[in-house]
Amino acid sequence: MYEIKMAGGSKNALDFKMMQFIIDELARAGGQPVLLTGDADAFSAGLNLVQVAEQDEAGMDRFLRLLNHMTIALYTYPAPTVAWVNGHAIAGGAVLALSCDYRIGTPNPKARLGLNEVAIGLRFPPAVLAIMRAQLSQPHTDTVILAGELHPPQEALRLGILHEVAEDGLERARQRLALLGSYSHRAYAGTKADLRDAVVREDPDAESRYRLDVLPMWTSPEIKAKILSILKR
Repeated sequence: MYEIKMAGGSKNALDFKMMQFIIDELARAGGQPVLLTGDADAFSAGLNLVQVAEQDEAGMDRFLRLLNHMTIALYTYPAPTVAWVNGHAIAGGAVLALSCDYRIGTPNPKARLGLNEVAIGLRFPPAVLAIMRAQLSQPHTDTVILAGELHPPQEALRLGILHEVAEDGLERARQRLALLGSYSHRAYAGTKADLRDAVVREDPDAESRYRLDVLPMWTSPEIKAKILSILKR
């Protein structure tokens, strides 16, 4: 079992350094079952908005491609992955949790989980959206993605963002990971690839739409103004 703990300023926000850390840690895990969690009282509060606001289109392209790379690496990791969602999992933080095979959340009613990108005015990179669509079931897919709301743990459980909520979440996560890790590695890895490889297969049309429609949104004056207003709260 290999445990990855996100620890950084602004509630373990995802910046270039944090995303590369997760990619590197998955490589170091070397096929061991992985438990992913956050430091202190947050799983991850999402993308580092200060860093997002600083990017021009070329920088934003690098940022989103790293987000894609990290998400795909976690989603297709060949061994079991369990998220102990110990606090807020917002936007990119929820993307991370949803990329894991099994997700256990804190019962703390103050914690918030959800994908609020649409509410901010953003669209997902193609592979990230494909993974979110695959991991959520209808009709909850539209509710979670299009409504753009943040939910307390019990509602996140109902919507399928979490598989369970537990007081002893870290211990439950380790138990679940031990169970999944006891299965045949060859069978687990092969079946996981059968389920997931098609989801993240490159689509030239989606890539073209990303370049024409999605990327420019992330660096538009409207979005930069929206992000600055969020940061001032």
